[in-house]
Amino acid sequence: MSSQAGTIKTRIFAIRTTAGQEQNVALLIERRCLAKNIRIRAIVSPSDVRGYVFLEATGPNIVNIAIEDVKHVKGWVSGKVNFEDIYKFIKPRPVTELVGVNDKVEIIAGPFKSMQAKVTRVDKAKSEVTLELLEAPYTLPITVHAEQVKLVSHGEPPKPEAEKEKAELSEKEKKTDIFKAFGDLEEE
Repeated sequence: MSSQAGTIKTRIFAIRTTAGQEQNVALLIERRCLAKNIRIRAIVSPSDVRGYVFLEATGPNIVNIAIEDVKHVKGWVSGKVNFEDIYKFIKPRPVTELVGVNDKVEIIAGPFKSMQAKVTRVDKAKSEVTLELLEAPYTLPITVHAEQVKLVSHGEPPKPEAEKEKAELSEKEKKTDIFKAFGDLEEE
């Protein structure tokens, strides 16, 4: 008997869902498969793909049983989904690609574990992030490995120097306008 005789060929099926309900649908399908012993090999719900959940199964009949009457499922897309098509959504990305200057992060390892910080610099070559601790009473810049931080929220992107200078000039103009207005009042 050959080694291929023991393996069963599977396919990946794209399941259409209500946008924003992908995680819930994946959990409902998982519970149904466990309760009814339905042979679904994998359930994938990538955060970058809205409105779809991917199932790995031996055939469409098993997928139909797994998604039957599941809330927020709109059906499945006929056609072939290649593993390479969804791999780009599930492969881990380096943290330095996700984090930018002014983003709020949580430190997940090291002596500052569970503290919140603001990113001041990202060094992609060294995979390091320079942070300012938000919970410290004074500005304390620290440099940690990028794998030691978790993104909490994106901040405002840093302004280029030319825009900063324009903003400062407009502030000065506003001040001079106010002083001019006061000067006009005093003259009256």
